[in-house]
Amino acid sequence: MNTVPATYPIGAPGKPWGAEERAEWLLQQTRQRSYESDVLSALERLRSRFDVQEYGRLEYGPDVYPLMAVRSRDWRADRPVVLVTGGVHGYETSGVHGALQFVERHTAGYADRVNLLVAPCVSPWAYERIHRWNAHAVDPNRSFRDGGQAGESLALMQLVASIDEPILLHIDLHETTDTDETEFRPALAARDGKPFEPGTIPDGFYLVDDTERPQPEFQQALIKAVEKVTHIAPADEKGEILGSPAADLGVIRYPLAQLGLCTSMTNARYRTTTEVYPDSDRATPEQCNAAQVTAVCAAIEYALST
Repeated sequence: MNTVPATYPIGAPGKPWGAEERAEWLLQQTRQRSYESDVLSALERLRSRFDVQEYGRLEYGPDVYPLMAVRSRDWRADRPVVLVTGGVHGYETSGVHGALQFVERHTAGYADRVNLLVAPCVSPWAYERIHRWNAHAVDPNRSFRDGGQAGESLALMQLVASIDEPILLHIDLHETTDTDETEFRPALAARDGKPFEPGTIPDGFYLVDDTERPQPEFQQALIKAVEKVTHIAPADEKGEILGSPAADLGVIRYPLAQLGLCTSMTNARYRTTTEVYPDSDRATPEQCNAAQVTAVCAAIEYALST
């Protein structure tokens, strides 16, 4: 793991960022990969089998990003909806590619049982820059609430609100990376004028359930499926994963609505956030994508069986 700097290079310790610091931060962000090549081109290949729709557009300076979703072509009012989201944090690569891989390879068995809605890359600007935040230094995954500041989140919330059919399941695909500790959490502390408190990145896959409406049997069904593909994060000596008490093997709980997390935007009976660890020497990129796909398939199978 890289060494965490004593102080973040932007801003003054203890002082929240203003417009000047945010502008300085933005100047340091560079495009490192292509949303058009990696995501939009993959979606074009799906148009023969699915409805691919634009549900919003982001304009950041000269860059314009269409926000895209994939829908079942045979959408029916008597079928429940399965919502899959990826790339809410753009740097979390397997969330994006796992969602795309699921649609490309694994939807045939569900076509006549559910309505599928998949938003594979919620934050394309951040995807290209391998970053957690959007261009305004705002975390989209803390903005799924009234008054949220991220256009990425607002557009997705409006898309989901337009659905009349009941949403049975929402699975949001994420990663926890070493850069959470070396870059993103230090940047968050600096942005908000707070001290940075070092933590430990868990080695392995885990899930985030809802504190208010937990579904422990559902979460464990996913853990049992994914452990056949990659290793599950153990709790540390305090019985915690990433600073939160482990509710069960590979599962922690957050107050989803209070934090404005993506999985709080529906009243789906089954909701979970996956967390893949791509920096482990025990996991390849292919395993990370496979873990996401496996979690999605296991979630759908469990939801339909109950």
